[in-house]
Amino acid sequence: MPVNILMPALSPTMEKGNLAKWLKKEGDAIKSGDIIAEIETDKATMEVEAVDEGILAKIVVPEGTADVAVNEIIGVIAAEGEDAKAVSAPAKAEAPKAEAPKTEAPKEAAPAPAAKAEAAPASTPQMTAEAGFNSGGQPAPAGDRPFASPLARRLAKEAGIDLAKVQGSGPHGRIVEKDIEAAKQGGAAKAAPAAPGAAAPKPAAAPLAAGPSDEAVKKLFAPGSYEEIPHDGMRKTIARRLTEAKQTIPHFYVTLDCELDALLKLRAELNAAAPEKDGKLAYKLSVNDMVIKALALALRAVPDANVSWTDGAMLKHKHADVGVAVSIPGGLITPIIRDACHKTLSQISNEMKDMAARAKTRKLKPEEYQGGTSAVSNLGMFGVKDFAAVINPPHATILAVGAGEPRAVVKGGQLAVATVMSVTLSTDHRAVDGALGAELLQAFKGYIEKPMAMLV
Repeated sequence: MPVNILMPALSPTMEKGNLAKWLKKEGDAIKSGDIIAEIETDKATMEVEAVDEGILAKIVVPEGTADVAVNEIIGVIAAEGEDAKAVSAPAKAEAPKAEAPKTEAPKEAAPAPAAKAEAAPASTPQMTAEAGFNSGGQPAPAGDRPFASPLARRLAKEAGIDLAKVQGSGPHGRIVEKDIEAAKQGGAAKAAPAAPGAAAPKPAAAPLAAGPSDEAVKKLFAPGSYEEIPHDGMRKTIARRLTEAKQTIPHFYVTLDCELDALLKLRAELNAAAPEKDGKLAYKLSVNDMVIKALALALRAVPDANVSWTDGAMLKHKHADVGVAVSIPGGLITPIIRDACHKTLSQISNEMKDMAARAKTRKLKPEEYQGGTSAVSNLGMFGVKDFAAVINPPHATILAVGAGEPRAVVKGGQLAVATVMSVTLSTDHRAVDGALGAELLQAFKGYIEKPMAMLV
């Protein structure tokens, strides 16, 4: 039975992607784990791994095609023993049409939903969560569904085998055809029948509030007085996620000033002491590198603020993974310095430079910009004095960093001049209330104003 290759979801927010390049051509043999294509998303260019074996019989979506929907069939693999030339490209599934209301009772009872699912042809596109994988070959977020290929699912269903009882031998533990055959011979547990009276699915969340329509906005300006530039995928994703964040997260803001003179002195001394390797300095620290370290240490010092909110529980993190907002053409992305509290300043600096460079060419892997426990957004290099940043879920906090500038301060009752930086912590008030946010910000200030503590 031919196996469909579906457009994978490379991130939880991805809806469409561009099929940049096929790395295999029709007729090529494919093994599980082979890299078969490159997909461009709104944030990165990713490689797609094959999860089934066979021959690439058909390329349904040619390379260079833009805006391919997630789960659309992009190619077909002929299984072992099948004639690849005889495999035809599947027709695109049509959206179900709404039926007109009936005035008479039907003569025959409508089939149950489960029966419809059983009757569906094997070539019907399946959701990424059901297929159980993403482009990196990693299990997709799919609740309790086992991580298995579509062919393995069909064979398990036909044999009545419970996939939860089968050990996968494919890439990243994926259940493949040979695992099902082994399960048949080994007498794997049969799937239990569905329990009657299963709980009904939860109702869909209420839609987010919408602003004025496109036409309403355009009517406010004279025809020909503007240029209309369509949104790309990244801008659409940023707009959607920020709107959701502001509408669903109760933001609370705490601001304080930090004196930078001791930090700037230490930074200069550390950079002056940097050894050379192959004619290049081993590191060159920035103020932002030290801000990342200070926030990570503050999160470790105030663990109750190193959390993420879920409706069922508070997730208290064991590591301080700090994201850093990086501006790239068309938008921004947030690479993450993992376990930043345990890394040296030189490690943070070099890792940040590498990820920022790859972010601008969209070469970051999803695990390098997804997740994290907090984030830093620094606009100080633009001369911005202070601002408030929008929280990026699943974070409960984000630190907005302004420019360091000479200001008048009072020390020992005397007027003096110091280099001062204003920072504003945005918190998810459900998870980090005002007092806890202030405690976190005080810990951060302590590391900034006494930076030697970041070296021990």
